[in-house]
This record gives sequence, structure tokens and C-alpha cells, in this order.
Amino acid sequence: MTGADPFDAHDGAGSGHGAGDVPGDGRGEPGGPPRIPLPRSSVEDGGRSLPGLDDPAPVPLELPHDVLKSLLGAWALAACSTAEALTVEIHLGDCGACADEARRLREAVGLLHQPESLDLDPGLRTRVLEACLDRRPPRVPIPAWAAPYDAETARLDALLQDIGDAEWHAPVRLRWFDGSAPTSRRTTVAGVIAHLLSVDGLVAAALGLADPLGEATGQGPAARTETFWQASHFPPTRAVRKPWREQSHRLVQTVSFTGGGAGRLGVSYGDFALPLHDAMLDRAFECWVHAEDIAVAVDYPYEPPAPRFLHRMIDLAARMLPVALAARRQAGLATPGPTPHLVPAGRPGRSLRLEIEGNGGGEWLIPLDSPGAVGSEEFEVAHVALDDVEFCRLAAGHVPPEDAAAGQLGDRTAIRDVLFAAASLSRM
Repeated sequence: MTGADPFDAHDGAGSGHGAGDVPGDGRGEPGGPPRIPLPRSSVEDGGRSLPGLDDPAPVPLELPHDVLKSLLGAWALAACSTAEALTVEIHLGDCGACADEARRLREAVGLLHQPESLDLDPGLRTRVLEACLDRRPPRVPIPAWAAPYDAETARLDALLQDIGDAEWHAPVRLRWFDGSAPTSRRTTVAGVIAHLLSVDGLVAAALGLADPLGEATGQGPAARTETFWQASHFPPTRAVRKPWREQSHRLVQTVSFTGGGAGRLGVSYGDFALPLHDAMLDRAFECWVHAEDIAVAVDYPYEPPAPRFLHRMIDLAARMLPVALAARRQAGLATPGPTPHLVPAGRPGRSLRLEIEGNGGGEWLIPLDSPGAVGSEEFEVAHVALDDVEFCRLAAGHVPPEDAAAGQLGDRTAIRDVLFAAASLSRM
């Protein structure tokens, strides 16, 4: 834009009255500040407190027609005071000529300021929601155990909004650990969303909602995904985003209206089951992992979840480790314990201290001899330290168990078995 008035972008936008009634040409003296003020920063950006809920509403001003016309340019730039903006908007409902002029000015401003992408700070949405909820609690609050899923699906949807049509067909390799070695399956960005849609359908079916696969109940995540892919006459496209997002909204809404007690409802994954509160956390974890897969495929930055959500995901994996370790022993993939009998449920037994570093970390004592045993400092035989994100990538099958631990101390066999059990938590 070199010297041309931006309001000349549309016929009549800079002629007659309206913006031209602002004293001068709207740009001020050469080299000086513009006479039309810049848009005001939001209350949140300025660090000022929001208006109180009981503050009086703004009162319209008594302004003549010519003055209202002169305010149209400032109104289009969102530079009017609250009372001025209210007065202008009331006037636009009664004056067709000014309404047409205001529309043209708003269109011109839109040409100058294109919509920005949603490449935002991953914590921004959470902070805005918290600030809103501090002022006015929700009538139907989201259960705390569903909040990670709500946040991760929203972050992934923002990423999907920013990618182009061609990028929906970018190749993606889904990776996991099949119990003894890494494995993978090739698909596309759209295929990943179809995978999330089909596996989230397990939760939907448990809640009595429509299953995107119809009669495919009873299948595990991998079988459901293959069924969904094969049922499509053409490879999935960006059209899969809408049903996936609608389903994620319905899941959050349903568990919110059902209440916290619904968290104990069982969700079947085919060969195992999880209570609903853990299944929602599992789906949040998968959503983040596959969002990273998509981000890598389209060369886009993507941050880990908020620390409190990351901690819950790690806690779920730590709680599942004893069962995974026992299953590997039964399959002959882990070393039997030194005693021929399992430790009775509720009794202390040999334990491994799992230390997770980082903002989402903590410490867990993992019982080694029985899923029902209790971790005990007294019987601690090994200590492993990992970074929080690195542990999650191990549990997702994205990091080889041999390369995961940053620090190891004690029984090497126990350490190896636990690291491999963590990798075996992954699946397609």
C-alpha cells in the first residue's frame, strides 16, 4: 500500500460522507501519528481487570447524524469507546445509507487485516477458559478426568484448521511396539483422524452414543481402524475432520451431563477394559501422540500437553505397568521373579522406583511380582529416571526401550522388563 487510501478499495468507500468526514485525510501530517487511532488492545492483553458483572451497562450518546457519520471509520477499526460504539450500532439499525457505508468500511479493514492462523501458545485456551470460569462457573462443568481429552482434541483441531488441502494426504507412519519389536503402519493425515474417530467410537458406544462403525462393536482399536479404512471407497480426506470433531464434542458433553459418577463405567477395548475416566485419559494421550505424528508430517510445531495433563497421562501408564509386566511374563517375554509364587494382593513386594523428571513428572513405586502387590520402598530393587515427554514417547512405542532411560540403578533385569512393559502399552 503506497500512498493509496485503504478505504478506496471499494466504490464509494472513500467518497461522500463516512470516513471522509474525519478531520484531515485520516493519516495526519507526514511523518506524524495517524489521526484515526489504532484499534485498542483488549482488556486481557492490557493487564486490566474485566468489568464487573454488576457494572452499569453503557448508555447511548445523543449525537447528531453528521457526527455519527464521522465515527464510522473509527467504528470499523474498533477504535470507538463503548458508548460511542453502542450509539453507532443503534444508528446503523435505523439508517440504511450509514449501514452500507459501515459495511464497506468493515470489508476494507478486513482486507488490511487478514485472519491470523491458530498457531497459538498451547496453554492459551486453558488460561482463557480458567479466567472465564473463575468469573462465572459453568452450569454443567466438565469432569476433571475429561479435561485432558477436551484440551487435546481442541489443540489437534486447531492444527487441522491450519493445514492445506494437499497436506491432508501427506504420508504418516503410525508407530507402536508389538511386544518384541517396533512396528508401523503407513497412512495419511486424514487416515490418522479416521483412526482417532474409529477408536474414540469405543467410548461413544460405552456411553450409548452412535458408533461410527455401526455394527463393529467388540473389535479392538487396530481391527476397528482397518474396518473403517476398508469400508471407505476412497482414501479419507479432510471431510473426516467434521465427524471426528463432532464426536469429540458429544463425548465431552455427554460425560459432563452424566456427571462424575459416570467415570466408573467400563469401556471395552476388545482384549482389555478401562474405566471411563481412564479411557478418556487414554484417548487424550492418543490424540496428543497422533497430533505430533501429523505435525511432523506437515512440518508444523507442536508442543506437549499442559504439565498437569501430562502428569495424569504418566500416572495412567504407571498404574498400567504391573498388569503389562504380568502379561509379558505369561507370554514368556519377561523374566520370572525369584520366587515361584506371586505376592498376594495388597502385600508389599519387590519394587522399581520410576522417577519421571520435568513439569509433568513425579515418582511411582512399580510392584514387580504381582499386579495386585503394593509398591514398597523397603523392597526397592531398582531405580529408573526418565524425562516426562520421553517416557510418554516410550509408552507410545516411539522410543526403543533400550534407549529410553536417562538413569538406571539396581537390578538390570527388572529395569529391562519394566521398560519393555512400558513400550508394550502402545498399540495402533
